[in-house]
Amino acid sequence: MASVWERALKVLPGGVNSPVRSFRGVGGQPFIAERGEGPYLYDEDGRRYIDYVMSYGPLILGHAHPTVVAAVQDAAGRGLSFGTPTRAEVEMAERLTGAVPGLELVRMVNSGTEATMTALRVARAVTGRARVLKFEGCYHGHHDTLLIKAGSGAATLGVPDSEGVPTALAALTLTVPYNDAEAVAACFRTFGQEIAAVIFEPVAGNMGTVPAEPGFLETVARAARAAGALVVVDEVMTGFRVAWGGATRLYALEPDLVCLGKVIGAGMPVAAYGGRRPYMERVAPLGGVYQAGTLSGNPLAMAAGLAQLEVLSQPGQYQRLAAVTEALAVGLEERARRHGVEAVASWRPGMLTLFFRATPPKNFAEVAASDLSRFRRFFHGMREAGVFWPPSPFETAFPSLAHDATAVEQTLAAADQVFRAL
Repeated sequence: MASVWERALKVLPGGVNSPVRSFRGVGGQPFIAERGEGPYLYDEDGRRYIDYVMSYGPLILGHAHPTVVAAVQDAAGRGLSFGTPTRAEVEMAERLTGAVPGLELVRMVNSGTEATMTALRVARAVTGRARVLKFEGCYHGHHDTLLIKAGSGAATLGVPDSEGVPTALAALTLTVPYNDAEAVAACFRTFGQEIAAVIFEPVAGNMGTVPAEPGFLETVARAARAAGALVVVDEVMTGFRVAWGGATRLYALEPDLVCLGKVIGAGMPVAAYGGRRPYMERVAPLGGVYQAGTLSGNPLAMAAGLAQLEVLSQPGQYQRLAAVTEALAVGLEERARRHGVEAVASWRPGMLTLFFRATPPKNFAEVAASDLSRFRRFFHGMREAGVFWPPSPFETAFPSLAHDATAVEQTLAAADQVFRAL
C-alpha cells in the first residue's frame, strides 16, 4: 500500500497545502503528523518529537490544551457556522480592543493574509494613495501587493517574488532593508507623497527572529506620519505571543492599523485587523471599503481563541514563556560554543531562531549570509534525535508554555549531540 506521502504527491501540489511543509528548504521527506499533546508531536509511525514548530505559532499553550479542546467541543455541539452574528464574536472583539493599544474597532477574518490585505486596502482608501512601503524579508501574507521580497516560504524556496504577480502591481510596493533608518528616510524623501502606508513586523519572524533595533520602529512611524502615510503593524505572529496585548503594547507603539492572527485562534483559522475608529468606519457596511467572509468570526475559532486568551491573561504566563525561551537560547549557544560551532540565538518571548553566524542578524541580507548548509545538518540531526525544529533557516521556532524543564533539557541534550557532529 502506498504511503500517505506518496498518496499526497499525487493529489496535492508538491504533496502539501503550504510550501514550507514540503521540507524543500532542508531536503528530505516530511513526516506525517498524527496527533499532538502538550509540547509533543507524534507521527503516523508513533514516533514522538519535541515540537518547536507549534503550527507556526498559534499553539502558545501547546497541543490539545484541555481548556481549548473543551471550548471547541462545546461550541461544536451548538453548531459550526450560522451566517448571523454570535456572542463569541463580540466577546473576542471586546477582548482584543481592551488589550491592544489603538484597536478601537476590529474585524475578524480567516487568515493573516486577509488581515494585511484589507488593512492596506483601508490605508489606500483613507489616503487616496497607491504605494506601500515594506521591509525585505518580512512576509505579510501571499496577496499580490506584499509578495515582494518576502521572507518565510518564499525565501526558503529561493523565489523572493512570486510568478503571477503583475509587474504594474509589484511596482507599487517599495522595499527597504529592515533596521535601516536611513533607507526609510530616503524612501520617504523620494516617494513620501505617494505612500499610503508602511507595514512592518515589530519583531520580524519570517526571516527567522530578527527584533527591531532600539528606536527603529519609532523612526519609521515618525517618517510615515510626517508624510501623511498610515502605520500598519503586522502582529499576526507577535500578537499575544511576545506579551499580553502584543508587541504594540510591549514597545508602546501607536499604530493606525493592527493585524492579528495565530494566537487569537489557538490553532483554528482566524485573524483580525483593526485600528483607529475613523479608519475602520471606512469598512463596509459603514463605509466604501469592501471586505467580507462567510466564515469570518466562526464560532469554533472564536471559542478556541477566547479560551486560549483567558489562560494567557492569568498572572505570570508571559514571565514563564520568557524564561523557557531564554533557557533554550542560552543553552543552545553554550552547547554550540562547547563544540566550536559558530551560532547565535536571537529571541523574544515565545520566538527563537538559531543562526549559524557570529552575531545576531539585523536584516534579511545578514540572515541569508548565515551558514545555511550547517543549519540543514542541524535540522536533520535534531529531527533524528526527536526534536522537530522549523524546516527552514528563515523560520522562527516557537517555544510554548507546554515546554517544561524536561522538554528543554531533552532539547539541549539533543543539540549537544548534534553540535558535536557538525
